[in-house]
Order: sequence, then structure tokens, then C-alpha cells
Amino acid sequence: MRSWQHSLFSRKRTLKSTWKLRVPTFAAVVLVIALTRGFWVAQIGRSLVCVEDLGHTDLMLIENYNPEYILFERAAALEQAGVAPRALVPVQASGDPEIPNPVSSGIAELMARQARLKNWATVPIREVEPIRLNVASQIRDHLAGDRIKSLTVVTAGLNSRRSTLVYRTVLGQTGPRVNCAPVFGSTTPERWAETWHGVQAVTEEFVKLQYYRFYVLPFVARSRVS
Repeated sequence: MRSWQHSLFSRKRTLKSTWKLRVPTFAAVVLVIALTRGFWVAQIGRSLVCVEDLGHTDLMLIENYNPEYILFERAAALEQAGVAPRALVPVQASGDPEIPNPVSSGIAELMARQARLKNWATVPIREVEPIRLNVASQIRDHLAGDRIKSLTVVTAGLNSRRSTLVYRTVLGQTGPRVNCAPVFGSTTPERWAETWHGVQAVTEEFVKLQYYRFYVLPFVARSRVS
């Protein structure tokens, strides 16, 4: 009888942890995360930031997706330091894609004047998803024939790695050399976890970076790069 049952059924012994093991294990994990918080917070933040390169270039490009005065302020300081002789500011296009939107252009003019940025010009762009890729393509077309050999992208720090990857991909190996000037406000790679806004910004940018790195640049950008 036992041999017949054994041929049709089997017994399996399982080990399950009890709450006496689960609670201390959970507490240990929480403790490790808390004790190493300074390390992993900084590592995640720095993974979103480009390597700063402030060598001399022919042009500065101020990323003006969400107008921020600190970008113009940093560009003015770089201009004064001789990093680049002039700056280009993308602004939203009006109904005519060749004409800047007067509101967007006016905001850029106000911030450039307040920051005392001297030599700069606007370029109308159409914001179509994926925005950074399409803007970079329009900038490439705008610079065609200008003999620009190098440019510095002045951009929000936590967006800077994605921006640099996009411009280097779109401009290609034969295009202008792309340098990066990340700009930080109160949200820095070391302190982003101190506020809910910082956590939200870093989480969103981390997801966007992976989206661009593994989908947009390898596949979508392929037809845009010549």
C-alpha cells in the first residue's frame, strides 16, 4: 500500500520563517539603508549628472525648456570667463515655426538681460515628443553651415547626463564636440532626498534617463542622425 501511494504522491517539506526571524531581518535591512543613506543618495544623484567640462568652445547652448534664471546666470559667468563667445537660447516657436513665440522670447530676453548675458540669440523650436531628441535635431539643423566645432550645453544638473547623451548622439562623431556645464539650485546630487520635490525630480529623471538610454537613442534617434 505504501509503495502504491509513493508512486502516485510525494511529500514535500517546506521551511517557513516565523515573525521572530522576519522582524529582526526587516529591522536589519532598514538599519543598513539608514546607515548607508549618505552613500547611495549621492551615488544615485551623481548617476544623473554629466562630467563637467569647461574648456573653451565656440558656442554655449542654454537649455530653456523650463525657463530658469540660474541657467542664464551661469551662462553669463561662463561668458565672462571666456568659455564661449556667444550663446544660443532655444525658445518656443509661434504658429510660424520660423518665428519665436513672443512670450517665450520675452521671458528669455528678460532673464538674459537680468543676468547680464551679452552676446546671445534665440532659435525657435517645436517641442514634440521625445522633446530633447527633437530639440537637439532642430539645433543641429540650425547650426548646419555655421562651422561650429564645439559647444557647451548649459543645463539643469540633474538632467545633464541625459542632455549630453542626446546632443552627442544627434550631432554625431563628425559634428561639434559637446561639453557639459551642469547647473544646480537647491536640489543637488547629495541633498535631493531631503525634500519630496527632490525625490520626485530624481525619480522622474532616473526613469527618463533609462528610457532615452535604452530606447530613444538606440532606436528612435537612429533615423535622425546623419
